[in-house]
Amino acid sequence: MEHSTRHPHIVVHSPALDGSRRVTEDDVTLGLASHLDDVVEILRLADLDRIEVEESDLIEWQGGGPDDWPGMSEHGET
Repeated sequence: MEHSTRHPHIVVHSPALDGSRRVTEDDVTLGLASHLDDVVEILRLADLDRIEVEESDLIEWQGGGPDDWPGMSEHGET
């Protein structure tokens, strides 16, 4: 019998109306992110900080990738 290491299935969901994105592992909500740094912190708190957020194939980005944060430009951030 093979023993395989289970890899987490992380989903960064499509942006909500306010631009925030829900982050889940399987069917458990880990947190709400408003920026890429939030995703990194949410994964760190969930003990998943070994995952390369922008490059990992363990993360499924829905409705846009790691650089897509609607609403950020409206805040005048540079």
